[in-house]
Amino acid sequence: MAEHKVRFSILVVSVSQQSPSHEIFDRRTRAIRRDRAADKFGAHDFLYRHMAEELLDRLADVKRDLVDVLVVGCPDDYLPSRLRALGKRVVCTDSGHVNAAAVGGVQADEDALPFADNSFDLIVACGTLESVNDLPGALLLMQRILRPDGLLLGAFAGAGSLPVLRAVLLGAEGDRAGQHIHPQVDVRAGGDLLSRAGFTMPVADGDTLTVRYGSIFGLLDDLRGMGASNVLLSRPPMLSRAVLSHAATLFLKAADADGKTAERFAIAYLSGWKPDPSQAAPARRGSATVSLAEALKPKRRD
Repeated sequence: MAEHKVRFSILVVSVSQQSPSHEIFDRRTRAIRRDRAADKFGAHDFLYRHMAEELLDRLADVKRDLVDVLVVGCPDDYLPSRLRALGKRVVCTDSGHVNAAAVGGVQADEDALPFADNSFDLIVACGTLESVNDLPGALLLMQRILRPDGLLLGAFAGAGSLPVLRAVLLGAEGDRAGQHIHPQVDVRAGGDLLSRAGFTMPVADGDTLTVRYGSIFGLLDDLRGMGASNVLLSRPPMLSRAVLSHAATLFLKAADADGKTAERFAIAYLSGWKPDPSQAAPARRGSATVSLAEALKPKRRD
């Protein structure tokens, strides 16, 4: 069970764009892992549900009628059904064939969405953007298939996730440590990526979800059950029994007094609008009628 949630906001910093030709994730393995997790996903869906509920809360604050919706990442019908209940017309897409078929959707990767430009009023991308080979390209594509003044809402596990698992695996493997956890996208890069993709009013922020486990095996079971295990093209061999046993011991050593170890999921949220002439524009530089120096002067007391 989740113990607590901490919200934070950050400044946007620049990020270099990775070339789509240098893929790091195995697309086929990624789809297979999501499909294998489909049958028992409901027993491991806490992270997805947390992100979906937050995205729905943010959508509730939007005072526009965004009717045609694309849901990117559909491990079940939870989010699509909630959107339909709000009167939305929903199309689903997922990289896994089983997931896509179960919701009557389209199988596709996020950086290869097969939809025409200006097709949707809203795109909700929940829980998959952290393992996309070309994230800048995926955001650019989403911007294109949105209609003018359309909205993108996204959520994914970002940088700072799984620090305990990372530490105990490094400690167990020692000098021969392999890369068992994916590279993670820093939430501070989110606004820059949205701006580069042509979105206006970009926002990047996040929260953390802490979950407590009695053993490392419960955590690994959750990761497999949500289709979030390692899909790197260069993933190392499976952990040996000796290494896994050592990691399990280190995991227990990190436990609190009640014998449970707290693991953290850092969630990044992105939102941005496709440009439209009706949107408010920032004031022209130099158009202010009062100087900053004057505004900051202390007021005189009578």
